[in-house]
Amino acid sequence: MAKRLFDIVLASLGVVLILPLLAVLALWIKLDSPGPVFFRQERVGRHGVPFRIHKLRSMRVAQDAAAPQVTVGDDVRITRAGRFIRRHRLDELPQLIDVLAGSMSLVGPRPEVPRYVAQYPADLRDKVLSVRPGITDPASLEFLDEAAMLAAAVDPEREYVEAVLPVKLRLAAQYVDQASLRRDVQVLLATLRLLVFGRKPVMPGAGHR
Repeated sequence: MAKRLFDIVLASLGVVLILPLLAVLALWIKLDSPGPVFFRQERVGRHGVPFRIHKLRSMRVAQDAAAPQVTVGDDVRITRAGRFIRRHRLDELPQLIDVLAGSMSLVGPRPEVPRYVAQYPADLRDKVLSVRPGITDPASLEFLDEAAMLAAAVDPEREYVEAVLPVKLRLAAQYVDQASLRRDVQVLLATLRLLVFGRKPVMPGAGHR
């Protein structure tokens, strides 16, 4: 209950503060390329319950249902506005709405699409999905260069599943084991430091690769 109250208070404040910025970004997205302002995608939430995550759209509207579900380097699908939005991680801001709706938390394991959750080992799946997914978490801070790393791979999706996802799951399980409001505050402060100063923070006990 304390964590939920913490989420509601900070997310409510955050929504009020970012409304002017969201209005400007929404206009830019609409002028830059055809399509909706928001990108919504099914993700797997707490206890395996699916939900629709909200992001600012940073890519052209996909025409191919089989399009890759990982983004690599200078992906040709990324729009001009999208490059700026992704560089400064502004695409995640609408997830404050998902926090208020109860689908997400400010801090928690990042939610994955069903096709990747299906590959979780059973023991880790139950643990990672026992908490609400978050906007940020230690794994997000660890894999800041994920898109560039995947761009260098021969098969980006295979690289993600075989090399990146197992580490993310290990960090997610470690977060669940150490979950506390103090830990959440540490992760939020590290994330804000990244957004403001652009430097990769070092998380206490993050278990780096």
